[in-house]
Amino acid sequence: MTDMTGPRVGCGAAIIDREGRILLLRRLRAPEAGCWGLPGGKVEPYETTAHATEREIQEELGITIQAHDLLCLVEQMDAIGGHHWIAPVYLVTSWQGEPTLMEPEKHEGPRWYAFDELPDQLTVPTRQAIAALQVRQTGKAAE
Repeated sequence: MTDMTGPRVGCGAAIIDREGRILLLRRLRAPEAGCWGLPGGKVEPYETTAHATEREIQEELGITIQAHDLLCLVEQMDAIGGHHWIAPVYLVTSWQGEPTLMEPEKHEGPRWYAFDELPDQLTVPTRQAIAALQVRQTGKAAE
């Protein structure tokens, strides 16, 4: 087990286009290498989670967003791997710029996915955020 001093704080964005599709990146590094997930990253000391989300999306996708609409709080714990992340996910439906892969050493994509055509390999936080989106849209959890 990796020596862990405590939970780390991350952030993410569920970016939804006008056709109702979600934007995902495929992770090339652990944890969850090979899985598709929401763009986002680490919150730096003394940085708000909203600002961190805006910064991370700019760094990863080259677009400008406003992180105002908190969708959910995701938690990912892996005692064996020594990972414990807590991350707010913001819902984003408008942005400036065209999403572009800015960190090819870290990700593949970006790709837009319809909710009925999501890849099988999704990160744990992405699954949690998609469940929260479904609750928000339908008023009930998936069966």
